[in-house]
Amino acid sequence: MAIHPAHRHPAAQPDAEASRTRTARHACAMVVLAWAGAVLAQAPAAAPTGKPAPGEFERATGKTPGAAPTTAPALSSPLPAGAGTAMPSGVASGSGAGYHSPNSPIAPLPQRNDVVPWSVLTDLTKKTTKDGILPVFNDAQKGMDKTTQRIQGFMVPLDAKPTQTHFILTSVPLTCSFCTPGGPESMVEVKAKTPVRYSLEPVVVEGKFTVLPNDQYGLYYRVVDAVPVK
Repeated sequence: MAIHPAHRHPAAQPDAEASRTRTARHACAMVVLAWAGAVLAQAPAAAPTGKPAPGEFERATGKTPGAAPTTAPALSSPLPAGAGTAMPSGVASGSGAGYHSPNSPIAPLPQRNDVVPWSVLTDLTKKTTKDGILPVFNDAQKGMDKTTQRIQGFMVPLDAKPTQTHFILTSVPLTCSFCTPGGPESMVEVKAKTPVRYSLEPVVVEGKFTVLPNDQYGLYYRVVDAVPVK
């Protein structure tokens, strides 16, 4: 008598597959819920919405409600003595030599004698032409054209990598991810020969410095073949 192997009922295999699918979905849902719980557990507690007790504001801040705010001195990065102590009247944010907010968690640039001061780079006038607003370089700036110079500044990366070969150095740190701290005179485009690691700390590079009388991107200065300097 011929012996035939046992056959599984046709409905058994789809049922088993459906069961595995439900189990996988359940596991994924549990992982998502656990992750969401961890995020919520680390989130700061919401501020109380009730009315503060009498004197609570004064004890916490040392101030009297309704009192005029005090003006904190602005930080230079670095600019000549007496410069940058207040936002210039009539100068919009994102223009001029740059403004280092006194509320910034980042310290201003340290004084160094081996770099071009930003006060030299930002001391220029501008003219309006059919091509736009163009820089008018002074003799000191023209004299640095096509010479080797050192520039110190805060890095604005142009690539999502830990090291950069093309980036911007600015006189003051960014106020946000989409804001420029000053005008073109407060920035230097850098094309590095040696990759430079991104950092929130000041960066110093050395390379061939050029002035840009009519750059298509609106930049005024560029350093090429740059290498990092300690």
